[in-house]
Amino acid sequence: MMNHIWAAMIILGILGSLSACIFGEGSGNPLGDLLQEFLKSAETATDIVIGLTGMMCFWLGISRIMDASGLTARIAALLTPLFRVIMPEVPAGHPAIGSITMNMAANMLGLDNAATPLGLRAMKELETLNPHPGVASNPEIMFLVINTSSVTIFPISVFLYRSKFGAADPVDIFLPVLMATSCSTLAGFLAVAAFQKISLFRLPALLALGGLIGLVAGVFVWSLCAGTAMAAQASLAANGTVILFIGGLLTYGLLKRVKVYEEFIAGARDGFRVCIDILPYLVAMLTAVAFLRTGGVLSLLLSGIKEIVAKAGLSTDFVDALPVAFMHPFSGGASRALMLDVFNTSGVDSLTGHIAAVMQGSTETTFYVLAVYFGSVGIVRVRHAVTCGLIADFAAMVAAIIIGTMFFG
Repeated sequence: MMNHIWAAMIILGILGSLSACIFGEGSGNPLGDLLQEFLKSAETATDIVIGLTGMMCFWLGISRIMDASGLTARIAALLTPLFRVIMPEVPAGHPAIGSITMNMAANMLGLDNAATPLGLRAMKELETLNPHPGVASNPEIMFLVINTSSVTIFPISVFLYRSKFGAADPVDIFLPVLMATSCSTLAGFLAVAAFQKISLFRLPALLALGGLIGLVAGVFVWSLCAGTAMAAQASLAANGTVILFIGGLLTYGLLKRVKVYEEFIAGARDGFRVCIDILPYLVAMLTAVAFLRTGGVLSLLLSGIKEIVAKAGLSTDFVDALPVAFMHPFSGGASRALMLDVFNTSGVDSLTGHIAAVMQGSTETTFYVLAVYFGSVGIVRVRHAVTCGLIADFAAMVAAIIIGTMFFG
């Protein structure tokens, strides 16, 4: 699917520039502008990855300490009662539970591609319990939707990109992302439970649902009480949480006699490889977006949406961020490129830039995860996985617009 989407973006951009040449629209040299933007976007992608490498190495090193200290295993033990309710087909103590937990931990840290190997391992272990090979099982669908809705505590990669583009406070989206991703996970979880007829009137499930609802409600009430001090308090909470997490993890690792430095170095080595893996996708998508934008196609599409929104009597400030939400179910690289394009054109600290960042941090890539994870175990019948994943994506988009406007509007 991404083959057709990527090619269509470039071809439509070229057709738009050719139309400008024929009808004399825009600048005097539309094709020259197109070529310049193409070259500039490829260079921008390289600069972004170079700037990202150091922090990616750092956070992968931190995640390695989590694993070595046994913290991930402890979280898995805490989540086992919940898994018995939402994945009753998975036996207690099965290796899949540990792999799912580690994947969720990587997603909570917002480490994007770093979560993928853990997710693939979890899917392979779940497949050993699948009575119908080639057909997605209930636990596999539940895991995939939880993965794509992606509860994110620390959207580190989005922090890094905002920092790279000179944001005044790169972590000020911490609470909005936490609220939006909670809405996404809640919607996806309820959708899967409805399809699979899972009874949620059991203590572990009620605690999980209550925690998500309480988190969103609590932050919402706090935002109303904080008033104009909301942004400053959110920034303090975000910075303090990240710092306390790092310090607490290192202290815990030392108490467990973990060689924290050696484990950190071992994990950090993977950071360079992850960034190298990201580069081709980022080049491909940034150049495709450059074609769409310079060819006038993107502005034409957004103008149409703005007109509809304006006629409905609503603010149009969020419309320029919508391409991030539209593309995110298909490709994290493509939506990342669109987010960076919003940073370039609207400003990283603008309302549009903030909403785009919240959208990027609120969900995973439904179709990409579905293709990679299910493809790795040979599943061809996905059943209700796509429907539930898209329900979660839609909830994230709506929540990002409302919460982003509430915090930064």
